[in-house]
Amino acid sequence: MRVIVVKDYDAMSQEAFRLMKATLTEKKDAVLGLATGSTPIGLYREMIADYRAGGTSYRDVRTFNLDEYVGLDVSSDQSYVYFMRNNLFDHIDVLPENTNIENGKAEDPEAECARYNALLSETEIDLQILGIGSNGHIAFNEPGTPFDSVTHVVALAESTVKDNSRLFKSIDEVPRRAFTMGLANIMAAKKVVILANGANKARAVYGLCRGEITEQLPASILQKHPDCTLICDEAAASLL
Repeated sequence: MRVIVVKDYDAMSQEAFRLMKATLTEKKDAVLGLATGSTPIGLYREMIADYRAGGTSYRDVRTFNLDEYVGLDVSSDQSYVYFMRNNLFDHIDVLPENTNIENGKAEDPEAECARYNALLSETEIDLQILGIGSNGHIAFNEPGTPFDSVTHVVALAESTVKDNSRLFKSIDEVPRRAFTMGLANIMAAKKVVILANGANKARAVYGLCRGEITEQLPASILQKHPDCTLICDEAAASLL
């Protein structure tokens, strides 16, 4: 695992974009695995600024998102479909039909998981962007998730609900279940870039890089990935 420590959030976002642009320069029809939450927003701003300046085009790019809340669709401003459109897709030239995310309103969640896994099995993600939770989760794969897991529905840990409640009016509005790519889906990506910022991520970052590879810290499986880069700010790297 390569570890890049930078000064702050903005520098983390810029470094992440540098790696993403290198992938897209090499392969204009790359498949990108994308994440939600506050961590990748700076990266998405860098992508938008570059596109508006006449830089990278995303017209031939396909995207797969990691996760979506069960019960929410684009009509909710808390859905990850809405998040991606608001923070990225509506501001670049990616084609809507080339963007993929689990259907939060699917009537049959198990069938929806099977549909998403089938799509993932037909392609290879060239670059997967990840954040990391304070409990070491990646995507919504909470502690205890099997390393061989594929897309599934998960009951969110209380620590994750609490972390995400800052984005809702109250903690009571945070969904308790979500669709998520599994750890095996994530490990199948050619390249992984995981981002971490803030002192509250320091213990998880230590476990990611130097801890035991254990299902109790899902991110630790990335120690086995052949091409994984961690980009973190000084606060998140404080225990390394």
